[in-house]
Amino acid sequence: MLWQSYIKGFKAYLQLEKSLSRNSVEAYLHDIEKFTQYLEYRQLQLSPQKIDLHQLQDFLKWINELGMSARTQARVISGIKAFYKYLVLENIINANPTELLESPRLGRKLPDTLSVEEIDRLISAIDLSKPESHRNKAMLETLYSSGLRVTELINLKISNLFFKEGFIRIIGKGNKERIVPIGSFAMKYINIYLKDFRVHVPVKKESEDILFLNRRGNKLSRNMMFMIIKALAIKINLNKKISPHTFRHSFATHLIEGGADLRAVQEMLGHESITTTEIYLHLDREYLRDTIMQFHPRA
Repeated sequence: MLWQSYIKGFKAYLQLEKSLSRNSVEAYLHDIEKFTQYLEYRQLQLSPQKIDLHQLQDFLKWINELGMSARTQARVISGIKAFYKYLVLENIINANPTELLESPRLGRKLPDTLSVEEIDRLISAIDLSKPESHRNKAMLETLYSSGLRVTELINLKISNLFFKEGFIRIIGKGNKERIVPIGSFAMKYINIYLKDFRVHVPVKKESEDILFLNRRGNKLSRNMMFMIIKALAIKINLNKKISPHTFRHSFATHLIEGGADLRAVQEMLGHESITTTEIYLHLDREYLRDTIMQFHPRA
């Protein structure tokens, strides 16, 4: 295959220079693989240097005919654009054929959120007669208290807890560090978990500093976090599709609704661009509109 050596170099670039997570790297490579599948389907023996805008537009038409959603198409195109930017950076090509390639227009999707009452119900539904439940309660309190991504939560280290100062140190996307506040509820339940339950777990080598462990003493998986939250949602008959990320969205939404500064929320969430955080302003406006419609005498 004409593309393999370039893809290998792109992978190394994403890992070493961009410091992306394994999941992010695999997503980019999957996007390039989709394009090479298109070339094979069209029986086009073309190297990356020979691709032009015409082939890219035909590819976009092809994945649309496959039934891909507009959002998935946009992500694939984003991956291919990143690949060609890398080729330009490495002087493998002189002109970037993706510059004029337009992605499908997307409506801005507002994230699902939970109310404070729903979060209280979820956490209260945890059966504390089970040893792992104290860990689960500490994890959910931490998710909501500090707005962490699920990967940040499962990688949280004991050495990065600064409870005296009321902060935790997070290593986020792109290996970027940030310091975020942590609330008193989260600190309380983390301390209970550490002192009364984690001490009884047979900790595996290389997991000694990991805060939240499974029963075998290893770091928790992302899937386990999803399963814990979905089980609680079923238990309380919560008719919402939720995930660990829902706690992060709720954290940000409740801050904005309470009058928090957008830049402060951006910093706590670890968003590189303020435009990513601005979606919560839209949520806030919806909240204000619903409040007016419900309570204003002329609504």
